Amino acid sequence: MKKEVENEMEDELRSEYDFAQMQGGVRGKYVERYRSRTNLVLLDPDVAQAFPNDAAVNEALRLLMQIAQRQQPNTAVQGTE
Repeated sequence: MKKEVENEMEDELRSEYDFAQMQGGVRGKYVERYRSRTNLVLLDPDVAQAFPNDAAVNEALRLLMQIAQRQQPNTAVQGTE
């Protein structure tokens, strides 16, 4: 059974994809540029249903940040009493 699977995998690679003949490729050449410009987050389905697009998510997170910033001074004052 295992040999059948191995043979199937070998047949899927086309001859024009001979990576041994490729030259000059650099692994991870653009990884730093990619990481500096992306911040992908996978939302659970129930959360994604509430936000139709990225603008809606950003707006909700900005509102949450504003609320958190307003709450911090009040928490610090309550802790000193």
